[in-house]
Amino acid sequence: MKSVGARLAFWYALASVLTLACLFWAGRFLLERHVIRGLELLNEAEFEQISHRLGDDYSKLTRAQIEDRLREISEFSSVLFYVEIHQQGGHTLFRSRNLNRRMIPDGHASGARHFNVQMDELGELRASEFFLGPLEVIIATSKRQVRQVMIGYERVFAGLLVVMVVASSLIGFGLSKIALRPVRLIQETANHISSDNLSERIPVGPVEDEISDLARLLNQMFDRLESSFRQIRQFTAEASHELKTPLSLVRLQTEKLLVDGGLTPAQEEGLQVVLEEINRLNKIIEELLFLSRAEADAVTLTRRSQSPRAFLETFIQDARVLADSHGVRLAERIEGDGPTEFDARWLRQVLLNLLANALNYTAAGSTVTLTSEISPGLWRVALEDEGPGVPAEQRERIFERFVRLAGGTQHDKGSGLGLAISRSIVMLHQGRIRAEEGARGRGLRVVFEIPRDEPRVEPGPATSRALSAETAEP
Repeated sequence: MKSVGARLAFWYALASVLTLACLFWAGRFLLERHVIRGLELLNEAEFEQISHRLGDDYSKLTRAQIEDRLREISEFSSVLFYVEIHQQGGHTLFRSRNLNRRMIPDGHASGARHFNVQMDELGELRASEFFLGPLEVIIATSKRQVRQVMIGYERVFAGLLVVMVVASSLIGFGLSKIALRPVRLIQETANHISSDNLSERIPVGPVEDEISDLARLLNQMFDRLESSFRQIRQFTAEASHELKTPLSLVRLQTEKLLVDGGLTPAQEEGLQVVLEEINRLNKIIEELLFLSRAEADAVTLTRRSQSPRAFLETFIQDARVLADSHGVRLAERIEGDGPTEFDARWLRQVLLNLLANALNYTAAGSTVTLTSEISPGLWRVALEDEGPGVPAEQRERIFERFVRLAGGTQHDKGSGLGLAISRSIVMLHQGRIRAEEGARGRGLRVVFEIPRDEPRVEPGPATSRALSAETAEP
């Protein structure tokens, strides 16, 4: 059981059932002792009647006189009692007729006044031994009723045990839901907190317990994380900004040397490489600055309602030229259309980044497929290549900064920031982006989704008349 709630419910049910079972066995023992004590009291009451019927001259009575005096009482009590009277250490003076010449075993061997005896035809008896002068009186009562009471008690317990298992399971599940509600709240809040949203905190209740202590501890950890991320972003933005000036000066000096001339071919080639790397560094700095502004919500989108199909058809013209330069065929499938609010300039940058990434990992002669689908409330765009693909455990990492996987082509000169920028742009549109396995089990398919609002249809005169007519119908 992986769920803590399920384990709590299980242990609660188990503890409840075991407690009930222990109480049952203790109650059974006490009840049996109580019922047996009742039998012993009945035996004592029967002895009082026998003593009364024998009279004060019991020591002088003969066997016939004892039979005569006890005949009536023995007839009435034969349903419950088995009576036997004999002289101490001597022969038997009286035996009730229901014994049928059987003898009740003596309890002297155990030294107990009340004892159990087992007789083949009569079953188990509870016998009591009494002394009346020289006479020894043994009175026994069947324990059949005791066994029936115990059997009924066990049946009732079995039914109660089944009810207890069901009830304790339901109660345990309900209690676990209530007890773990603060934990679920912590989990939901923690799921919302990410590197892009570190300001949210776990609500702490007024109760001082372990859960509230845990929530406070997590909030303190999130405070430290937010401070660290803020410092990192600030450092990234400041460092990127400060690097632009010296790089611009280096570029200007390099271009001046090239314009002045007087350099050897090797020196000119070296300066061209320097210029190329400076441009590459400037691009990385611009991308880092954009990511810092995006994470700080400082990027303003110019979103307007437009046609996704028209936007993609314009983009495909440039994308096909870029694909042809890599020797890759571009296929497209655009389904549906409808007004959608987005910033065309930034979404074009997302598509260019995804296309460049796909072309870098796709061999010449292969195909890259662009798919667009419009559904109620959503615009979904996918770009699929036929490259080596990405393992499932690394598909989320490719959207992190400076992550570059092995397997790129000779055209791959990117900075490792393209997919991170694409994710930031899509998130600024309140959308989401993810990587999947290709449709045919190979390659990589990157999908981003942009939410869209369905246009509201205002009822015209004809519609209003139709609605009025429907309302007027009986």
